[in-house]
Amino acid sequence: MSAPYILDACALLAVLSNEPGADMVIEVIKKAASGEVILTISKVNLLEIYYGLFRVYGKAHADAFLGEAKRSPITINHQLSDEVLIEAGRLKATYKMSLADSIALAEASVSGGTLLTADHHEFDAVEKKESIAFLWIR
Repeated sequence: MSAPYILDACALLAVLSNEPGADMVIEVIKKAASGEVILTISKVNLLEIYYGLFRVYGKAHADAFLGEAKRSPITINHQLSDEVLIEAGRLKATYKMSLADSIALAEASVSGGTLLTADHHEFDAVEKKESIAFLWIR
């Protein structure tokens, strides 16, 4: 099996909000469901989505999302390896990005995977200087 796909929070939010690019994310989720690819999201990126839903729609909505995420073919990465910790720290310090974004990016970097994202604001500079694969959903 090939290197994993790593979800950034904005990629999964595109699906939840039916935004442009959602179809690309749904396609990768379908491939994960059929066992064609591995698709992961860090618990920290999941937290980004959860708190946003909680803030806007309330606890019941956020809890429903979390339950659905746990039943989906997306593997939730509960651990932060030392290698990802060090890489996330380097990336955060170098590019001054959010903690969650640095973790998603570090997971892609360390695993040799591909980051699914729409977050050009955070990652365009990274793409120019690092050898990390991106799948831009828009």
